[in-house]
Amino acid sequence: MNNKLKFLTVGLAAFVIGFGVNNYAMSDMPSRIAVVDVQKVVNSSPQVQALKKEQQTKAQEVVNFIEKARKDVIAQTDPKKKQSLEEKYNKELKDRRAKIEKDYTSKLSAIDSKISSVINTEAKARNFDIVLAKGAVLYGGTDITDAVSKAVKASK
Repeated sequence: MNNKLKFLTVGLAAFVIGFGVNNYAMSDMPSRIAVVDVQKVVNSSPQVQALKKEQQTKAQEVVNFIEKARKDVIAQTDPKKKQSLEEKYNKELKDRRAKIEKDYTSKLSAIDSKISSVINTEAKARNFDIVLAKGAVLYGGTDITDAVSKAVKASK
């Protein structure tokens, strides 16, 4: 029993000393920190600009569809057919909106992944250990926003 207690004490002491040495060694190593203005990168991205234009076009198509549907419903005089037509157009509108939303979300996710990948690549190429959003940093860090923006534009 006494040997087990000695072994446990020595093991625990080794762990504490090792942990302390590790923390000391890590605190002496300076971390290279970069900051990125993600909003600026996103806004300057050609992919995001193209997606915005596409969404505007699709929104106009939905408006045109609604106007046409409204005219068709108004033109219908039979109340039962009018009700049926309204239900048909409402279902079609709901389906269109769901498809547009799903498509938009999918494309936005792909753009987000691409931008994250570019940030990761730029950080590794410049030997940064940490990359933070510029808005979260009050002071310090090397700003790599312009390099990331250029790389995103080049990676169309």
